[in-house]
Amino acid sequence: MKEKLMGFARLARPANLPTAAADILAGIAIILYLKDLVVLNFMSGQSGNVLSLVFSSIALYAGGVVFNDVFDADLDAVERPERAIPSGLVPKKEAIYFGTILMLIGITLAFKTTVLSGLISVALTVAILTYDGYFKQFGFAGPLNMGICRGLNLLMGMSILGNLTHWYISLVPVVYIFAITLISRGEVHGDNKKHIVWAGILYAIVILSIALIVMQQKDNLLVLLPFILMFGFLIYSPLIKAYKVNSPKNIKKAVMGGVLSLIVMNACWVAGFSNWYLALAVLLLLPLSMLLSKLFAVT
Repeated sequence: MKEKLMGFARLARPANLPTAAADILAGIAIILYLKDLVVLNFMSGQSGNVLSLVFSSIALYAGGVVFNDVFDADLDAVERPERAIPSGLVPKKEAIYFGTILMLIGITLAFKTTVLSGLISVALTVAILTYDGYFKQFGFAGPLNMGICRGLNLLMGMSILGNLTHWYISLVPVVYIFAITLISRGEVHGDNKKHIVWAGILYAIVILSIALIVMQQKDNLLVLLPFILMFGFLIYSPLIKAYKVNSPKNIKKAVMGGVLSLIVMNACWVAGFSNWYLALAVLLLLPLSMLLSKLFAVT
């Protein structure tokens, strides 16, 4: 029984789940600044809605990676036979039930917050399932679809007040995830230097975009600077290694570094639109994610 529970946990990719929570916290910080509201006052007064959106995002992310393994079961039987479904630890039918329950929980919690949040959660669910079941096989549409999922997640955090402004900010994580998905194309067989070069260019666009958006909305560059430097180091360090030695092992580390650094990117948003100590609080999700990555696969 314990092994089977671990199999379900492995399906949900626990190490990745704090990155989903960080998206929501970043989205909330952004929209509260734009609406001239004090973050700490809002968090204490609306803690129920904040937690509902955080756990909605976590449930939708977990459901999405479960369905990813469901759709990939035949391929994983060849390339990743150790995974929960092809190894027989979790039957495919039970994995489908598990993923469905997680997604229904996610949608329900989002609607509990605001109608707009609920509608975005439905759009996010559709985007997740279309990626898992169809679009990920395509070189351009797959990474774009995955990026849209992450952009919608940030947008869901920004929807906590029931309306949206400055939606274009959600395009930044779209570009970032597009880059990570490009890198992951060589995770099994290696030989993806061209994709790594493009990912490096897209990473630079993301860093520049964050800085420019923050400077446009709020003169907070000095607070942002240490966070954005940390972000750049964490994403480029494994990427450069993967380019120099283009092996599946190094590519996997570059993908893992990109995924976990989503927390740092979100800390950048919080530092830019709120303050340094709240950004540090978001950053504390990183050691949690790194600890879980030692126990569970990230990709």
